[in-house]
Amino acid sequence: MQTLNTQNPEQLIYKDEYLTIEVLGGIRLDRLDGLRVTLKMEYEKQTYRHTLDLYNDIQVTKLIRRSAGKLQLGMGSLNDSIESLTEELEQYRLDQREEQSGNKPKAVELSKIEIKQAETLLKTKDLLNHTNNLIGKSGVIGEENNRLLMYIIFTSRKMSNPLHIISMGASGTGKSHLQETVAELIPEEERMGITDLSESSFYYFDTNELTNKLMLIEDLDGAESALYPLRELQSKKTITKTFVQKTSKGLQTMSRTVNGPICVAGCTTKERVYEDNSNRSFIIYIDSSKNQDNRIMRFQRELSAGKINQGQQNEIRNLIKNSQRILKPLKVVNPFAELLELPSSVFKPRRTNSHYLHFIEAITFYCQYQRKTKVNKETGEEYIETTIEDIENANNLLKEVLLKKSDKLSPACRAYFEQLKLFLEKENTTEFKNTDIRTALELSHSKQKRYMSELLNNFYLQVKTGNKKSGFTYSVSSFKEFSELKSKISSVLDETLEKLKSAVKK
Repeated sequence: MQTLNTQNPEQLIYKDEYLTIEVLGGIRLDRLDGLRVTLKMEYEKQTYRHTLDLYNDIQVTKLIRRSAGKLQLGMGSLNDSIESLTEELEQYRLDQREEQSGNKPKAVELSKIEIKQAETLLKTKDLLNHTNNLIGKSGVIGEENNRLLMYIIFTSRKMSNPLHIISMGASGTGKSHLQETVAELIPEEERMGITDLSESSFYYFDTNELTNKLMLIEDLDGAESALYPLRELQSKKTITKTFVQKTSKGLQTMSRTVNGPICVAGCTTKERVYEDNSNRSFIIYIDSSKNQDNRIMRFQRELSAGKINQGQQNEIRNLIKNSQRILKPLKVVNPFAELLELPSSVFKPRRTNSHYLHFIEAITFYCQYQRKTKVNKETGEEYIETTIEDIENANNLLKEVLLKKSDKLSPACRAYFEQLKLFLEKENTTEFKNTDIRTALELSHSKQKRYMSELLNNFYLQVKTGNKKSGFTYSVSSFKEFSELKSKISSVLDETLEKLKSAVKK
């Protein structure tokens, strides 16, 4: 009797009345058009090793002929063993693929009651604020603006032009936690969490496995090699890899294509991420304030004390997930798009403008149960239209994002600079030395040195007096530059909105 021991997938062991054959390194499960193996064959203390494709008749014939002499076993017996091994490996591969397929979340069929509850949610007045409150009750602590913005971006996965998001912050500030907890509000069958990602791994997904999915990357810093295909998926919505494969007709060029569109979310500790990737994504900065620390620690204490109703949290999560499941792939048309205007100070205005318009469309898409479905008479395509309210909601959510995109300083340096200005105003002075600030703000020398260099290079500080030996005295160029920038961005968006409202009234 022949048996295949699969206890160790990297060392499959086949035995029959003639041979013991070890398949070293296991077999590939992703493709069925080849069965390349490395074999260690043993018979009566004789051993023969060889690498071949068991689907290549020429290679198999050579294996049998050469191993027969080495092992001193008849070619007929060897042929029977190799045939049986091939059949066992084929069945093992099919079983493993079926098991892996079974592990993938399947689409959930909602009951009539669940559908009605989800529709009621999506028809709720002031839907965005109501949704944000539910997100908070589901267990997402604080981060009111970031969590709703992230949720809308995750919702855009169902659209033809999904949005992407990168969460930035120092280690331990809750980047991954925010991403994970908001992602729990997206149906399991429509999201994919990845902890380890390589460049080639993208090409082994099934052709449409990623289409309209949310891909969550826990650590972008560890996925640098995969950033290129990731960018291609974001921009072109498809990636293709060509390779050479040996077939019965000789060497042939083959290709694998993986289709999007896909919504990508990731976390990083780097203040300046790769420009090509950040340009394609919304960047949010995690709230690292003491107030947020207190909110999280209070929640942790209440959870430990048994005062958090986790059953209610699960019910809310399921309700939000079901509302996502019933969203239909409708086209969105923004009749006000030509009248919209972004502040001139934003970074990469062309791409940011595209993000801005698509984000407004994502809000409209989420509010589809409150919009009248229209039909394009020429194409027969159904669509819904953006409202003034959608634009107003988008502006409110994006003001902080646009402010960060307009700021020349990195977030950490900006936080230092604002603390520095508050300290100087409190002390009623405009000049300072590094040692005084380092002591007051409890900063390390290396961090302050980095921030000071950035501030000086961007002319936010001036050197007043001093030298390297005695130390320099610095002064702030402007105490109002950040509030003026914030006011400028807010006023441009607000003025544009008021013009739209006036135009609609007429």
